[in-house]
Order: sequence, then C-alpha cells, then structure tokens
Amino acid sequence: MAKGIIGKKLGMTQIFNEQGQVVPVTVIQAGPCVVVQRKTSAKEGYEAVQIGFVDPVSGKRASKPEKGHCEKLGVAPVRVLRELRVEADDPAKPGDSVLVTQFSEKAKVHVTGVSKGKGFAGVVKRHHFRGGRATHGSMFHRAPGSIGGSSDPSRVYPGIRMGGHLGAEQVTVRNLEVAKVDAENNLLLVKGAVPGPKGGYVVVKQEA
Repeated sequence: MAKGIIGKKLGMTQIFNEQGQVVPVTVIQAGPCVVVQRKTSAKEGYEAVQIGFVDPVSGKRASKPEKGHCEKLGVAPVRVLRELRVEADDPAKPGDSVLVTQFSEKAKVHVTGVSKGKGFAGVVKRHHFRGGRATHGSMFHRAPGSIGGSSDPSRVYPGIRMGGHLGAEQVTVRNLEVAKVDAENNLLLVKGAVPGPKGGYVVVKQEA
C-alpha cells in the first residue's frame, strides 16, 4: 500500500523536542481513510488507489454521484477523494483502511494542498518585484516596468510576469519532518507550515 493519507489541516501550535527546544508544528487530522477504488493499467491505464477521507459529516454531505460511486464499489459514502500511485503488485483493494500508524516520527513527508487565495495582487506582492524609489519626485513605485517594446516586438510575450490572481493553486512542500504521531486521535504533527487554510484538505505522502 502506498504510504500516503488524506488529512485536514487543524492549525499550528508548538511543542518541545528532546533538547527542550520549541518546535513549530502543523496539526493535521490524518484520516482515517478508506480505499474506495483500485485502478489498474489494464483498465485505467495506470496503477493507483483512490482513497477517501472518512468523516461522518462530509459523508452525509456527499453528492448523489459521489454516493453512487462509493456504493457501486461497496464502501461507505465519502466526499473527499484523492489518488495515490502504487506498484502493480500492490494488494490494496476497496474497503481497506488507511491509518496514520503508517507514519513514524522523524520520517520525511511531502504535503500537497491548495494555497490560500489572495485575490488580485500586483507584481510586488505576487512576483516580489523590487519596485521603484519612493522619494525625490519619483512617479514609479510599485509598477511592473516595461512589458515589451513599442516598435519591437510590438506585442507582449506570453509568460510576462504581471499582476493577477495570487494563491488558490496546488502547492507541494517537500521533506517536512514528522514531529509526532498520535494514533489514538488520528493526528499527525508535522514540523513547519503546510499549504492551505485551517480546515483545508491536504495529502501527506511519505518520502520513498
């Protein structure tokens, strides 16, 4: 079974390590999850497992297509679904449990989530442009500068960094350290920050 799980970000706090140092951690409600579907290269063209986050509230809120998908495969309805790639000889099958006990302290994990949406942002905030001087009569402060010559190339090249929508995109933070595993409460404490707001769903994968 692939070492990965769906979690809900509960927020940040701090704990003390063995040396008595304060360590900032993100608390993630890691599962419990259930294997909903097994995808194979023969049928879907690739090897993966589809897992669902088991939550009594979200299970009741599952849409009719989501409920039908789960009932067809013989598992309880779940609303939050994610896929994890596995090897062809992986024995995972629908109905198998995916628990936080697969992780251990000091292990390295990759956390994937959707970052906080910031709306429209200028180039200074969005792309960390330096901007112009603020004094001596300057009229150039937070503007982007030239985006293309008038006579040549007479157009704006695709990919020019400009103001626009910031955040609300998938982000993966790699090589975070597992600070603590609370199997009784299905909690995973990860050193540092992870993408997304409180209550946002993330996928935690153990480094291969």
